[in-house]
Amino acid sequence: MAGNDDAQLGVGMVGYSFMGAAHSQAWRTAPRFFDLPLTPRMRVLGGRNPEALAAAARKLGWESTETRWQALVSRDDVDLVDVCTPGDTHAEIAIAALEAGKHVLCEKPLANTVAEAETMVAAAEAAAQRGQVAMVGFTYRRVPAIQLARQLVADGRIGTVRHVRAQYLQDWIADEDTPLSWRLDKSKAGSGSLGDIGAHVIDLAQFITGERITSVSGLLETFVTERPVATEFAGLSGQGGTERGPVTVDDAAVFLARMSGGGIGTFEATRFAYGRKNAIRLEINGSKGSVAFDFEDMNVLHFFDAADDPAIAGFRRIVVTEPQHAYVAHWWPAGHGLGYEHAFTHQVVDLVEGIAAGTHPAPTFADGLAVQRVLDAVERSAASGAWVEP
Repeated sequence: MAGNDDAQLGVGMVGYSFMGAAHSQAWRTAPRFFDLPLTPRMRVLGGRNPEALAAAARKLGWESTETRWQALVSRDDVDLVDVCTPGDTHAEIAIAALEAGKHVLCEKPLANTVAEAETMVAAAEAAAQRGQVAMVGFTYRRVPAIQLARQLVADGRIGTVRHVRAQYLQDWIADEDTPLSWRLDKSKAGSGSLGDIGAHVIDLAQFITGERITSVSGLLETFVTERPVATEFAGLSGQGGTERGPVTVDDAAVFLARMSGGGIGTFEATRFAYGRKNAIRLEINGSKGSVAFDFEDMNVLHFFDAADDPAIAGFRRIVVTEPQHAYVAHWWPAGHGLGYEHAFTHQVVDLVEGIAAGTHPAPTFADGLAVQRVLDAVERSAASGAWVEP
């Protein structure tokens, strides 16, 4: 590891906005609540605007800054590169970091295209032969209730999976005067609601069931085709000027799916569901029972056991805050719930422990590629009107 202390892991992060702040919190917090085999050192933060970058580094706890990601990747005191940039830069930065001998954590979706994701997987596989780890940041996997859902399914408690229902509902661009941002530009984001939030429920469905999506029939829709061009003073919810520019991504995505175990699925992702702020909803029905989850009540999992006496049968509401639940023993007493930020901390814990043990914690870049192929298949299906295999 970098420096003279083998117990440290030097971290360099590229990007400091929403995801950068969440990742920074995780790097700061993980070694204070978990006994890690390596201590993360927040060595360097990367970004293009020197003034904003310096302010972010002070606020988020980074030791130094670099205005060129290439310089960050080449630094001797950096062992791991954390990529928190828009999707159009993921492949270039991640591959360069792997080729420089660094471990990599890359935000989701892995890339903007299948071809880019395939090159990233190839680089990760080559790097693995040198002992490097590459992980993609599907952070919701590390919510304790999601971990419990996966365990119940893996243990056979709901039997054979028959139905998967997955939704990710937000409303932050439902107002047609919300200004343009990079997330509405296909050249930077790759896709809209499909890749930005739909990728999460695709990954969660495959993670919880242990199955793969084998074919899809998709529909994409853009409700607002032009939006105000944001001024330098306008945020996502601010007002731009009179100039309007094109929206080049989908506003909503809906698709049907077949699962590898013979079940069927319905998936929905939209940023136009007024009143839904971050509603990740999954219900999985099997031959012996069901599990159901909603992120807006993230410390709770609902479980139905079909073997129960019909006179008293019903969904069991499980508050997932007991010390035997994944990660929870390191935090608060039972009943004191966790929040959005904790899953990022759990991600750091699993990543650091994997690096120290010489293992490759999931989700790997190959897992990210599997999701990318589903995203691509949905787009191709929406264009052709046919069922498509990822």
